[in-house]
Amino acid sequence: MHRSISSILVLGDGLLGSEIVKQTGWNYISRKKDKFDFNDISTYHNLLEGYDTIINCIANTNTYSTDKQSMQSTNYLSVINLVEYCLEKNAKLVHISTDYVYANSIPFASEVDLPLISPNWYTYYKLLADEYAHSKAANSLICRCSFKPNPFPYKSAWTDLTGNFDSVDTIASLIIKLIHKDACGIFNIGTETKTMYELAKRTNSEVQPILGPKEAPKDLTLNLERMRTVLSGS
Repeated sequence: MHRSISSILVLGDGLLGSEIVKQTGWNYISRKKDKFDFNDISTYHNLLEGYDTIINCIANTNTYSTDKQSMQSTNYLSVINLVEYCLEKNAKLVHISTDYVYANSIPFASEVDLPLISPNWYTYYKLLADEYAHSKAANSLICRCSFKPNPFPYKSAWTDLTGNFDSVDTIASLIIKLIHKDACGIFNIGTETKTMYELAKRTNSEVQPILGPKEAPKDLTLNLERMRTVLSGS
């Protein structure tokens, strides 16, 4: 099914949110544009009225931050508020998660393969938010993925991180297709397996190979069977 443009709202105008809006023309609100506090839904719930699908692209993405309170508020408690709002209004929540929830898991992790130990507060609270949305709202769509700007803007890229990440335009397109399919549940989203350096070289011939920091995961490969099955269906 294809949802009408007027019924879908994107939260956030960062890298992914902006790309989804660019590809679809869907309406969006953001903290910068609309001056609301994402941690206090009373400051923006009126902006959500009238939409039957809400795509949450807002998160604290400072992956290795030790600020537990900020991670908890933005990446977990605020998502709880959105889930409860969507349940009350009979709206669908599309929540953007991360492949980092599989850090310390197994190669080619499926949606049910979770890490034994979350390596940081970012991963911990993103995972809690995923599970809350999935358990409370049967029609929610949780998208586990990661993406980079196109072209790759950095001078170097990690050769020892392997995954199914891709450029933001490609990942946004896959998310949009799942929304049009009215997909529900947790989905790994990505493309063929590659290193971050291999991805970077596609759009930046000058990028230099380096090893990632000790604390960074090395294997974020995903089982993409569920996504591929849904997108290949009629």
